[in-house]
Amino acid sequence: MTGMAENPLDLLPELLILAGAVLGLLTGLFVPRERQGVVAWICAAALAGSLAATLAVIGRPDVMAFESFAVDLPTNVARLTVAATTLLVLPLARSWAPGDRRESEVYTLVMLAALGALVLAGADDLLVLVAAYLLASIPAYALTGFAKDAAGTEAALKYYLLGAFLGVLMLAGVTLVYGTAGVTAYPDLDRAAPGVAVVLLLAGLLVKAGGVPGHFWVPDAAEGASRPVAAFLTTVPKAGAFVALYRLAQDVFDQPMLPAVLAAVTMTLGNLAAFAQDNVRRLLAYSTVSQAGYLLVPVAMAGRGDLAEPALLFYVAAYAVTNLGAFAVVAAAGTDRLSGYAGLARRSPLLAFSLVVCLLGLVGTPPTAVFVGKVLVFAAAWQGGYAWLAVVAAVNTVASLFYYLRWIRPLYAEGEGEPVGNGWVACVCAAVSLVLGIASGAVLLIPSGGIN
Repeated sequence: MTGMAENPLDLLPELLILAGAVLGLLTGLFVPRERQGVVAWICAAALAGSLAATLAVIGRPDVMAFESFAVDLPTNVARLTVAATTLLVLPLARSWAPGDRRESEVYTLVMLAALGALVLAGADDLLVLVAAYLLASIPAYALTGFAKDAAGTEAALKYYLLGAFLGVLMLAGVTLVYGTAGVTAYPDLDRAAPGVAVVLLLAGLLVKAGGVPGHFWVPDAAEGASRPVAAFLTTVPKAGAFVALYRLAQDVFDQPMLPAVLAAVTMTLGNLAAFAQDNVRRLLAYSTVSQAGYLLVPVAMAGRGDLAEPALLFYVAAYAVTNLGAFAVVAAAGTDRLSGYAGLARRSPLLAFSLVVCLLGLVGTPPTAVFVGKVLVFAAAWQGGYAWLAVVAAVNTVASLFYYLRWIRPLYAEGEGEPVGNGWVACVCAAVSLVLGIASGAVLLIPSGGIN
């Protein structure tokens, strides 16, 4: 980190999102129910402003804001990813929430959860990390059970119980670190956290990341929550969680074997569980778990080579846009059963093509963005001396092709189905995935100050 700063403008992207959430909530109190959609526009403007503010500073020297928040390339990549994907989630929510007397609260909760993900990404102090975890979690619990139906309520309860339990363990890890080291700032710890504290710290963040053993909520929340909320929960929080995990691995502890084993277990379990799924939301949920395993690989390789950081950051952005695209197709198609997608290519060729791009992208098929991300992940594991982990990741990648093809095959089969909704969000995500993959060379040339 090149310098300390106490300038609130260093946190302008986060402040704009907070302002959008607060202004949206206040606006929702005074406008009639049929006009609460204006809150979505307020939130969208705040997210667009956050994107612009991030692009304006992305090439500047790294700073430490208020001695606890890192403003560097990883934070800025998380800012771009979270703001862009949340901006695309809002139209999905706009197609679901109108008519609800609490419509404005949907958009406000989405903004607050996104803000929590951003603070997770930039946290450079364990106390800030705990506050960010709570900010990212509590709105997500409310969103999961927002519809107040049986499935959503059950999913929200499971999510809350798991998040609260492992969150308490994370807080115990923070207490243990402070008790032994007397500090909570990452740079002062110098990778000297006790082994037990490392396990406890990982526990809470693995809930947000969707990795083993904090993955149990993912399939229930993806199936029980509304489709836009499921798209948000399986996409946006991961950007903050994995950058936070990388910072911990880089600055707080030096135990690569634990996250490496968790990576192997997570990707394998996710793939095995996805094989038999006929519900596309649960299929994507277990796909999310397996993708968390690949993202844990550069976390394990933190400090063991110069490929770990670009692998993590590129993969986070690539996964976010690709996964969101797949969920956007589910939202447009309006069905959760594999059989319901029979003949989709005839009813909506562009939507079917977008789904193919996103599903093959999640496999890691060129020229999609995830393909480049996986190549970087494999290379980072090999460079870090964990060739066995690269082999496990490659085998899991090949195995995952089976259940993605199970979804692609019905698209071009004969069948009748319901008319599909507007799928422009899915088309945008598929296009970005292709462009990001094709232009990956230019994207990876963005200068990085790194995490110090």
